[in-house]
Amino acid sequence: MKKLFIIANWKSNKTIKEAEEWIRKFKEEFERESFDISSKEIIICPSFTVLKSFSDSIKSLNFFLKIGAQDISSFDQGAYTGEVNGLQIKESADYVIVGHSERRTNFNESSELISKKADMARRYGIVPIFCVQDETTPIPDKIAIVAYEPPSAIGTGKPDTPENAEEVAKKIKEENKAQFVLYGGSVTSENVKLFSAMQNIDGFLIGGASLDPSEFLQIIKNA
Repeated sequence: MKKLFIIANWKSNKTIKEAEEWIRKFKEEFERESFDISSKEIIICPSFTVLKSFSDSIKSLNFFLKIGAQDISSFDQGAYTGEVNGLQIKESADYVIVGHSERRTNFNESSELISKKADMARRYGIVPIFCVQDETTPIPDKIAIVAYEPPSAIGTGKPDTPENAEEVAKKIKEENKAQFVLYGGSVTSENVKLFSAMQNIDGFLIGGASLDPSEFLQIIKNA
C-alpha cells in the first residue's frame, strides 16, 4: 500500500477558538469511526495566527496530526517587517506550502521568489510542499513533494479528471524526480477514491473541504 499525504490548507480562515472546536470535533469523530491511517500522513496548514496554538493543542492531545504553514519568508531573521521566517515556523511546523496559485496570482510571486522560499524551508528542516499549476511549471531541485493544482479546479467544484491528473503526476515524476505528487482542486469525499486509485497520485492538497472536520475525515477515510 502506497503512502498518502492528505493536507488541509485552511487558507485565511478560522480563529483560534474555531480551530480548537475543529480539533475537538475531528478527534471525537475519528475515535468513533476508528479506521486505519497507518499509510496516511495527515497535515493541517492553518494561518499564522493559529499555527502555534494549534500545534500546542495537537501535542497536548498526543494526536496524530502533523502541522504545516501556508507560506514562509524568503528572508532569514532580521529587519523584514511583517515576514515570518523559517526559524519561527520550525517551532510549530514541519511542512510548508510554497508556490500556491493564489500566492502567484494575488501577490505576484515569481518562480524565482518561490524557489528562494523552498530553499529557506529546507535550510530550517521544513519540508516544502511545492505547488504547480501544470507539468510545465518550473520546479527547483531537491523537491520531494509536489502538489498539482490546476487553477480551473481550485474552489470551483470542477476538479480535473483522475486520468489527466495521473498523466501530469507521471510527467512531473519523470522530469523532476519528485518522490510524491499530490492532487489539489475541488477534492471531496465522493471523488477522492477515484484520484487515489491512480498509480502516480500520492495524496491531496485540500482547501475548502478541509474546513469541515466531518468532510475532511471522510476524505481521509475514503482515500
